[in-house]
Amino acid sequence: MFHKTGRIGWPLYCLGLLLITPVLVVAQYEKYSFKSFPQKDLMPLDSAYGHAIEQYAAHNWKESIKYLELSLRLHRLLKDSEAFCSQNCSTVSRDNDPLFADSGLRIMRHFLLRASCLKKCKTNFPVFNLAFPNKDTLDAFEKRIPYRYIQYAYYQLNNLERAVSAAYTFLQKNPEDPYLTKNMDYYKTLFDVEEYLTDHEERPYESVFIKAVKLYNSGDFSSSARNMEQAEVEYFRMYDLCSAGCEGSYETTEVKDFYPTLADLYTEVLRCKVKCVADLTPNVGGFFVEKFVATMYHYLQFAYYKLNDVKNAAPCAASYMLFDPHDQVMQQNFVYYRFYREQWGLEESNFQPRPEALTYFKKTTKQKEMLEFALNYLQTDDEDEVRPEEVAVGPSAPQMRSLRG
Repeated sequence: MFHKTGRIGWPLYCLGLLLITPVLVVAQYEKYSFKSFPQKDLMPLDSAYGHAIEQYAAHNWKESIKYLELSLRLHRLLKDSEAFCSQNCSTVSRDNDPLFADSGLRIMRHFLLRASCLKKCKTNFPVFNLAFPNKDTLDAFEKRIPYRYIQYAYYQLNNLERAVSAAYTFLQKNPEDPYLTKNMDYYKTLFDVEEYLTDHEERPYESVFIKAVKLYNSGDFSSSARNMEQAEVEYFRMYDLCSAGCEGSYETTEVKDFYPTLADLYTEVLRCKVKCVADLTPNVGGFFVEKFVATMYHYLQFAYYKLNDVKNAAPCAASYMLFDPHDQVMQQNFVYYRFYREQWGLEESNFQPRPEALTYFKKTTKQKEMLEFALNYLQTDDEDEVRPEEVAVGPSAPQMRSLRG
């Protein structure tokens, strides 16, 4: 049964069972490409999403679904295009031109050249010719709110498989939501939902990580390490894309001095970049993986140890300790590796964190420090002191549960 609340878009509970018609669940982005987005589908995100909600309120379920799914693709198009141009222009003017010995001029030169590069890049993407969506709309998509509407609209059309898929996609981001949890429990009483638990917003590294953990649990440490290495590479790639996407468009409404204006804009960029870590944390079995990057290195160090490959195990242990230096188990592992260093032919370089781990750790740590400084020393006098964790609220992260095979 579905419960009805007073707000449009929240799951509606109603009496009665619908006949179950088997329908193939098609991936939301199966034919999506940000470089060849259909011209006929281009429209402002606010317009597409607003029309979808109007049709939803009018109980025009098919039309609502059409524009809800279009709005999801438009949102991804905007994010991907922003990230592409930001990455494409990330190395502009990084050289130390001797003509710009003055650090202030060198920084401003970088801004100007970067802005010129971005302007040129964005002319290649029609999405930037459309009205930029408002903040509330963007927030709704970050929270996966459209999938709430999609879930119930498909339910009304008796397409329960796609309703389950939409509900599951929302719950992967919001596992403690009581309404969609009840809806999912209801679907489970009607049929076996397992094959329809598709997360339409899943990132490439998530399924590879789960596969690596299952292989680890089965004792196949060689395949586990290989897949975990792939998951790590994919995660860092997605992190870089997320971080690059934070350097997109921002709205300025206040009249301020030059440097405070720059500081305010960059504070918003920092908020977004810090939030990337939480946003990219995968949900496994209803729980977010605590210290995800560290967790990958934990699995890797033990898998390599079981393979008697201590030259790879020790750097993974050192990488883990960047994120959790007080972990007693890993401290003991590290002491063990050092004790037998001669037996295994280990050098001091083998006890250093892996380069990609160190780069990620330094970057994320410095971003948090800068954001905390900005929030506490550049805010207005009537605001309380805050920490980045309080602003960039991410999912809570309990310990990893065992995965089902």
